[in-house]
Amino acid sequence: MKKFFLFLLLLPLFFIGKAQTATTAEDVLEVKSPEHNFGKIPQGKPVYYSFEIVNKGSKPLKLDNVSASCGCTTPEWSRDEIAPGSTAKIKVGYNAASEGVFEKTITIFYNGNQTKVLRIKGEVWKAPAGAAPPNASVQFLKQQLM
Repeated sequence: MKKFFLFLLLLPLFFIGKAQTATTAEDVLEVKSPEHNFGKIPQGKPVYYSFEIVNKGSKPLKLDNVSASCGCTTPEWSRDEIAPGSTAKIKVGYNAASEGVFEKTITIFYNGNQTKVLRIKGEVWKAPAGAAPPNASVQFLKQQLM
């Protein structure tokens, strides 16, 4: 009877240990720098940044999907498997339609049920409307060359 109670007492510890090991083992995707600050960028001019990811696992890793939190952010990635110990890049483009501070997220889906979140942020300044004013010195130089 004592052995039975001891078995019942130790049984949950066995499953807790297995759950912790499984969670750690599945987390094979490492992002070298999961956040990028573009700083100040002009409105309507696309900017790009490449996030570097590493497969820390012992099996090839395939990204199931990479999705952005809005249409102004576009991720690009290879559909090829990432070999164990190898790196890959996720190129993220951002095109600001309005001025002000922004923060956007990009979610990486991998191994069927795992996710990692990347962040881009910065501040958009409004570009001046219209063309730049004419430069009188250019006309002066043209006349001197003739």
